[in-house]
Amino acid sequence: MQIKRTVKLVTEQANIDKPSEVEGFPMKSWNIEIFLLDEAGNEKPATCFTKAVYNLHPSFANPIQTFHEAPFRCENEGWGEFDMTIDLYTTEKGGKNTLAHDLNFAKPHYESKHTVSFKNPSAALINLLRDSGPVPGDENGARKKDGEKKRKRQQGAVDMEKLAEGLVKLGEEDLLHVVQMIHDNKSEETYTKNDIEQGEFHVDLYTLPESLVKMLWDFVSSSRQAA
Repeated sequence: MQIKRTVKLVTEQANIDKPSEVEGFPMKSWNIEIFLLDEAGNEKPATCFTKAVYNLHPSFANPIQTFHEAPFRCENEGWGEFDMTIDLYTTEKGGKNTLAHDLNFAKPHYESKHTVSFKNPSAALINLLRDSGPVPGDENGARKKDGEKKRKRQQGAVDMEKLAEGLVKLGEEDLLHVVQMIHDNKSEETYTKNDIEQGEFHVDLYTLPESLVKMLWDFVSSSRQAA
């Protein structure tokens, strides 16, 4: 599973009345803040990140600066423009996104947008990401938006109604095997919902890849013969 989000960096800068180390380059006060954008482009707190690490120019006394609370505001003073990287961390193992940022003084306020990916996020991280948009498993997540017709495909020789009936009649062990087959072979279009509290697993058969439909049909057919 992979979830994508848009991160917005907001940079502000202004002249300050302090002597500059370099003639012709006035001293500046600048700050950067980090937000997520939802589907409508609205700013949302970037709480899906546990910390942001700013890797500044090595001439700074403290060139690596870490912040642990959104909006991860980094504020400094200096006379020069430079390129930096910003590392955004989640609680997931290996959950780091690195953004390249151009600190410049052309405008007092400017914004930049970056797409980041979250691979195989935990349930806790998915809940945090839900604040900024749909996630797989939501009614408006992997399914098409309301109003769109579900894409109907010919499933070869498979009768989808009979497949659904056969799945319902399977025993517990066979059902667990089916769930694993779906997890291992589903596509990005596949709609599934795992209701842990109710102990239920939901899947839209019409969103499964044809190869997986055939696998399920063969499995159900073999289970019937064995019964």
